Amino acid sequence: MSATPGTALQESPRRPADAVRSPGDSADDSFSRQPRSLPSVRSGRRVLPLAVGAAVLVALGVLFPGSGNWPGALAVDVSAPLGRAGDWIIDHRDSHPLFLYFFGHVSNAVVVSVRAVYVVLLAAGWTGVTALAGLVAWRLAGVRLALTSMAAFAVCGLLGMWVPTMQTLALMVVAVAASVVVGGLLGLAAGLSPRTERVLRPVLDTMQILPAFAYLLPMVLVFGIGVPAAVLATVVYAAPPMARLTALGLRDADAGVLEASASLGATGRQQLLTARLPLARGPILLGVNQAIMTGLSMAVIASVIGAGGLGDRVYQALASVDVGAALAAGIPIVLLAVILDRTADAAGARLGASATPAAEQGFLRRVFAGWYGRLLCLLAAVAVAVAGRMLGTAQWPGSWTVSLAAPVNRAVAWMTDHLYSGVPVVGGTADWAARFTGWLLDPLRTGLQSTPWWLLLLLVGAIGVVVGTWRTALTAVLALAAIGVLGVWEPALDTLSQVLAAVAVTLVLGFAISVGAARSARAERLLRPVLDVCQTMPQFVYLIPVVALFGVGRAPAAAAAVVYALPAVIRITTQGLREVDPAALEAARSLGATGAQQLRQVQLPLARPALLLAVNQAVVLVLAVVIIGGLVGGGALGYSVVLGLAQGDLATGLVAGAAIVCLGLMLDRVTQPAKEA
Repeated sequence: MSATPGTALQESPRRPADAVRSPGDSADDSFSRQPRSLPSVRSGRRVLPLAVGAAVLVALGVLFPGSGNWPGALAVDVSAPLGRAGDWIIDHRDSHPLFLYFFGHVSNAVVVSVRAVYVVLLAAGWTGVTALAGLVAWRLAGVRLALTSMAAFAVCGLLGMWVPTMQTLALMVVAVAASVVVGGLLGLAAGLSPRTERVLRPVLDTMQILPAFAYLLPMVLVFGIGVPAAVLATVVYAAPPMARLTALGLRDADAGVLEASASLGATGRQQLLTARLPLARGPILLGVNQAIMTGLSMAVIASVIGAGGLGDRVYQALASVDVGAALAAGIPIVLLAVILDRTADAAGARLGASATPAAEQGFLRRVFAGWYGRLLCLLAAVAVAVAGRMLGTAQWPGSWTVSLAAPVNRAVAWMTDHLYSGVPVVGGTADWAARFTGWLLDPLRTGLQSTPWWLLLLLVGAIGVVVGTWRTALTAVLALAAIGVLGVWEPALDTLSQVLAAVAVTLVLGFAISVGAARSARAERLLRPVLDVCQTMPQFVYLIPVVALFGVGRAPAAAAAVVYALPAVIRITTQGLREVDPAALEAARSLGATGAQQLRQVQLPLARPALLLAVNQAVVLVLAVVIIGGLVGGGALGYSVVLGLAQGDLATGLVAGAAIVCLGLMLDRVTQPAKEA
């Protein structure tokens, strides 16, 4: 199972050595040794900074009275310098040595690499590509994955999307290879040097919080519309998970093994190659898996700047509200994501597992084992490709395609006529969207925008102190204040209202489903394939069904965010509830507690860390899709990012992107599990 793209990785806190009670100590003795004044000291340390901050904010509120708008005197206009920077890039892109002798060579290398992979895929034909995918999947995971892979590529052809699929796959191969190299090198530096890790951490945090669309604008200014900008934006987006997981694996290497290696006289380089990297193999392979999934998500989004492929078909269909065409291109994206995810997982499991004795392997397994097995797989795929070309079937036959757009559009038209409104008792989807907007989104936005700015800062600081430390509160307050300084206070609060509403719906649905899944193994088994598919779908694809059901607006953007974040919340919460100590549950049952009492008084309190993590992940994932919802009428900061990209306006796009980073940082800090001061 792959982790959710964009998930922040954190080390679990370790208990101090002196806090561990020896078996001979009694509970009373242990308690008596704790300083009685410690809680009050910690409370004072938390309250004092909050009181000082409150006094400062109240004073600023007196100096700058008015409505909830951010005072203009405290805002800084960065549009002018950013506009001048964008104009300078455009004017010197064809003449400055930096562009001619550095960025130009990078662009040419990307174009040549992608074109070479694409030519190879087209030369192999659908027979060769399908055969190679099946052989690789069979060798890594068995017959089931092999048949699934071959069927997935066959569906891409049946839907008439073979050429766009090969375009996306070629871009993915180059972008993921570069992401693995760049992320691996950064992770290596961070894992071996604590100082480098401290320097890289805020950079990686920003790269993961910054919305995908914000990456595209600077890339377009430097490289222009086309494949180079799309590939490099994908590399920047997909490298952080690889870097984080590589660094985590290197830092968590068994100290005993490293000490034994050093005692045998191994040099630092020998320790790295023979001890650290082998011990970190699991996290590194997980990083490769995450680079693949985030890279595919970004490669699809990058279609808006001329990357072509499946994402371009989805984008063009959404622009014309052609749900059938969007779905026809979206299904291959999902299939490609599932196959790449399963293949990467199988490769990691195969490398991490012990070797199976040759006597227990089948005949074909023994034939295709080892390095010559890889060569035989390649030769077999080449033979199938050559046979396909000789038979004149290199390209997918046009007579084998199935048109999905027409029946889907007819179904959408039927839903528009029968489900949008007028449905007895429950109402229609348009009624739901209107009620969600009128009853929740509009009041929440109005309430946030009419609240005095200093009171919002004070509220965020108070929440930060309650859930974390005064440093957490200070970071959250500064992040929210930076949004006002950038001059996008009102659109940011509009975005915040959408995020809060979508998170509330996500948590209600997620916790309710998780309780059922944790109590029923059958329900969990039924949910597993649905969650797997939902977690491998790129963000872009979620817009298709919500547009079909709800049209365009802020409610559809929030609905897409709910569907995107729900699988992660369900998985984390279900796992937390299942890992509750069975002895505690047995003790509650022995005292006559009902199922509801066990849930409220035992499972939920003991699963509190998992529940807090689920809340945090819901916030981060919802924010990512609410921004993309600007494409379907979500408005606010997401619309500003899309508008800046469409018009090539560096100031509009980057200011909105920076505000989104600050908003994400603030939300992340106030939803982190409580930590020791």
